[in-house]
Amino acid sequence: MAATKKAVLGPLVGAVDQGTSSTRFLVFNSKTAELLSHHQVEIKQEFPREGWVEQDPKEILMSVYECIEKTCEKLEQLNIDISNIKAIGVSNQRETTVVWDKITGEPLYNAVVWLDLRTQSTVEHLSKRIPGNNNFVKSKTGLPLSTYFSAVKLRWLLDNVKKVQKAVEEDRALFGTIDSWLIWCLTGGTNGGVHCTDVTNASRTMLFNIHSLEWDKELCEFFEIPMKILPNVRSSSEIYGLMKAGALEGVPISGCLGDQSAALVGQMCFRDGQAKNTYGTGCFLLCNTGRKCVFSEHGLLTTVAYKLGRDKPVYYALEGSVAIAGAVIRWLRDNLGIINSSDEIEKLAKEVGTSYGCYFVPAFSGLYAPYWEPSARGIICGLTQFTNKCHIAFAALEAVCFQTREILDAMNRDCGIPLSHLQVDGGMTNNKILMQLQADILYIPVVKPSMPETTALGAAMAAGAAEGVGVWSLEPEDLSAVTMERFEPQINAEESEIRYSTWKKAVMKSMGWVTTESSGSGVP
Repeated sequence: MAATKKAVLGPLVGAVDQGTSSTRFLVFNSKTAELLSHHQVEIKQEFPREGWVEQDPKEILMSVYECIEKTCEKLEQLNIDISNIKAIGVSNQRETTVVWDKITGEPLYNAVVWLDLRTQSTVEHLSKRIPGNNNFVKSKTGLPLSTYFSAVKLRWLLDNVKKVQKAVEEDRALFGTIDSWLIWCLTGGTNGGVHCTDVTNASRTMLFNIHSLEWDKELCEFFEIPMKILPNVRSSSEIYGLMKAGALEGVPISGCLGDQSAALVGQMCFRDGQAKNTYGTGCFLLCNTGRKCVFSEHGLLTTVAYKLGRDKPVYYALEGSVAIAGAVIRWLRDNLGIINSSDEIEKLAKEVGTSYGCYFVPAFSGLYAPYWEPSARGIICGLTQFTNKCHIAFAALEAVCFQTREILDAMNRDCGIPLSHLQVDGGMTNNKILMQLQADILYIPVVKPSMPETTALGAAMAAGAAEGVGVWSLEPEDLSAVTMERFEPQINAEESEIRYSTWKKAVMKSMGWVTTESSGSGVP
C-alpha cells in the first residue's frame, strides 16, 4: 500500500511561509499543486514602547525548524516518503529588518517589524533632504519615504544600537530581511551560510534600484548605509544553497519571494492586469503590470512582482498596502479580550449582522495606502448606548473591506481598466461574513480559491521550477485548474456608497493625532 502511494505522488516541494503572526511549513505535490501536509506556529510580537513592534529572530528561526520537523512527521504518518521533497521555497513578511553577527551567528538586536513606527523622526529628517522637484528615492525605488521600509529601520539601528555600530566597524555585521536571515541560517550560518535575498524582497528595502535591479550607491549614501553589509541579490527562482540540518538536510532552497509576490504567483497572476488581494496581518492588493514599471498617481507603490529565473525577465506590480487587517482581530483578542480566538469574530458579527453606525479605523501604525499619513491613529466612532461588542466586531470586519475598497479605487484609477472581480487569499478569507461584506462594499464579485494557502504555493512553484530542480512547470497549459468559491454583491449600490462615504468621514477624523516629539528616541 505504502509503496504504491509513494509511486503515485511523484516529486514534492516544501515551502516555508514566515509571516508576521505565524510561521508555517507546507508540502505540495508538484504535479497537482495539492497541499499534502503542513504545520503552523504562532510568533510572539513584542511592543516595548508605544508604536514599537519587534520579534526575536531566533524564535522565528526555531519556529521554521519546528514546522519543518512536525510536517515531516505528519508526512511519515501518511506513508509519504520525505525523500520525495526535491526543493524548498521561502516566502516571508517583507521589510522586517535583522542585523546579525556573521562570526557568532547571533542577532545584534531584535527584528524591527515592518509595522514599527519608531523611525518617524528619521523619516521627517530625511524627507527634508529630498529636493521637491526630484524625488530620486521614489523614482529609483517606487516607494514613498515611510517608516514601513527597511532602510530607515536599518538607519535607526546604526544610530541607536551600540552592538550594531561596533559590529559594522569590525566588519562582523550582516543585514537582511527575514528571507536573508533564514536562508543564511538554513544553509549553514557561521559555517558557510549563503547571504542573499531576491529581487522582490530587495525592492522593499528602499536601497534597491528597481530599474537596474542592483543596490543603488546614491541611495545607500543618502541613507548612510554601508554597502558591505547588504546581501547578494538573486532571482526569485534559482538554487541558493542546500539545507544543512534537520529532516530535510541536503534539499536545495531554490525559491524566494516576499509574501505578497508569492501570493501573486500562487494565484497564477502572470498576465498584465491580473490582480490579487491577500488578507493577512495587513491587506495587500497587487496588480501585475508586466515588464514595465507603472508609477502611481494615487498613493500606490511600484514594486518588483517576480523574476522567475536568473535569465528570465523581471515583472513589476502596483501595490496597495494596508497595515492593519487581521491584526485588528488579534488586537480584539489580545488587547480587549472580547474574543478568545480569531475565528470567534465571525460568530459575534453574525449575531448583529450590522455595525449599527459604528465605524472602526484601525490606524494603529498610521495610515498606509492611499494616504501615507503617519500621524493617524486608531479610532472607533459612531458609538451610542446601544453599541455592544458584536457591533465593534462587525465594524472591525467592515474596516478591512473599506480599506480594500480604497486601494481598489486607487488601482482602478491608475490602471484605467476597472477590475471586474477580485481574487482573494490569506487566512482571513475563511471568514464567510468578511467575504460577503467585501463583495457588498466593492460591488464586484469576490473570488476565492478553495485552497487559500496561495503564498506558500507561490514559493513552492518558484522553488520547484528552478533550474537544476525542474519538477514544477510554470507553462500556462501545465498549471492546474483551481476550484473557486464566488461571493456576489447582495446589497444595492446606493447603500454600498453611503456606507463607504461615512467610512471616509471616519478616516478623516483619525488623522493628525500624533506629533513626533513623543516618539522615536533611543533604546531603553
